[in-house]
Amino acid sequence: MARYVDGFVLPVPKKNLEAYRKMAKEAGEVWKEYGALQYVECVAEDVKPGEVTSFPQSVKLEEGETVIFSWIVYQSREQRDEINEKVMKDPRLAHMMDPKRLPFDGKRMIWGGFDLFLEL
Repeated sequence: MARYVDGFVLPVPKKNLEAYRKMAKEAGEVWKEYGALQYVECVAEDVKPGEVTSFPQSVKLEEGETVIFSWIVYQSREQRDEINEKVMKDPRLAHMMDPKRLPFDGKRMIWGGFDLFLEL
């Protein structure tokens, strides 16, 4: 069973967590509507800075921020590309595409697409 995953790591000011949750819920509902199999958002609970690298260091975490780790699962890379094209054109999410209106610093967000390597 082939699967494909988009993964994200981003810093969110703690004071903006509820605004981020609202935005993510809206976005997740749209992704799922277009066919994403799973949409998950996690907030850091036991994440410490490392000596060389870590989640906080990866997003240049600042005072008063926390790390969000999230992923979206698709049936395939092709399905992901089709879904993302539709999502990016969806007028319900237009307000989220403006970097000035995001409840986080989008310049420090890390994302990428991954082939599923192992699933137990």
